[in-house]
Amino acid sequence: MNFDLLLENLSNPALLFFILGITSVYLKSDLEIPPNSSKFISLYLLFSIGFKGGQELSHGHFDLEIVWSMLFGVGISIIISTYTFFILKTKLNVYDSGAIAASYGSVSAVTFVTAITYLEMHQLEIKGHMVAIMALMESPAIVMGLILMTKHDKDDTTAINKSTVIKHSFTNGSVLLILGSLIIGFLASDKQAEGIKPFTTDLFKGFLAIFLLDMGISSGRKLNSFLSNGIFPLLFAMLIPLVNGSIFSLLSSFVTLDVSNRFIFGVLAASASYIAVPAAFKIAAPKANPGLFLPMTLAITFPINITLGLPIYYWLVTNF
Repeated sequence: MNFDLLLENLSNPALLFFILGITSVYLKSDLEIPPNSSKFISLYLLFSIGFKGGQELSHGHFDLEIVWSMLFGVGISIIISTYTFFILKTKLNVYDSGAIAASYGSVSAVTFVTAITYLEMHQLEIKGHMVAIMALMESPAIVMGLILMTKHDKDDTTAINKSTVIKHSFTNGSVLLILGSLIIGFLASDKQAEGIKPFTTDLFKGFLAIFLLDMGISSGRKLNSFLSNGIFPLLFAMLIPLVNGSIFSLLSSFVTLDVSNRFIFGVLAASASYIAVPAAFKIAAPKANPGLFLPMTLAITFPINITLGLPIYYWLVTNF
């Protein structure tokens, strides 16, 4: 069954458009997404993720467990993006370290959806507030990636004054958009949200496909950078998700005893963003190389989680 899930996800149009982008570069095609259109799509994806997360949050009934779960999710995002940055910085520059750390501190919506399918196979259902937690985990990782990258940037021409780095990180357009959209989605009524649903929901997968096509083109042009960094990025992308997912699957028992919630926490900790973080860092940190962090998250970490990760995290939460 895991093999069937792998085949299903490897045939996902979004992933295939990413591959098409890489292929177009090696075929020396003139295929290109105009820069202004690319920036608009990046902003749209951040807006849509934030708004839908806020809507899910507004439908939940708050209790102490949900509050602790939200704090735990944000904590996962901050902890992973922080400690992975210092691991990465031993081998990579600060721009790539910040972007990769933010990617692994953040989450993958496709891996999240696959995890829901895995739960359904075991006759379990996801709780609504976990969708909101997924959205909440996007911003802290982006903020931490920007803060760490800026604090350790030795280039005086690009570094931001350390006294203003936190303010800059939170007022960065990408971060502000996803946080603002989350709040607006939370405040909007169902009737009001229904009015823009065709834009926030129905168009999402199409824009995601075009975004990943653009990312594929960018990655293809810089893919040699991934190979030139040796075996370190490959090993990191294979091992870190399994380590993160296993640790936080176990630690989640301190927050909730619900098997499905604990499993989702493990998956969120293990997954790596290839939507929100690339969209944010494309605008906020153009020096970060998508030819390095996108192949790591999408081509390596994603299949590792689908084939090995899901059964490992599920076994941990059902036995410990």
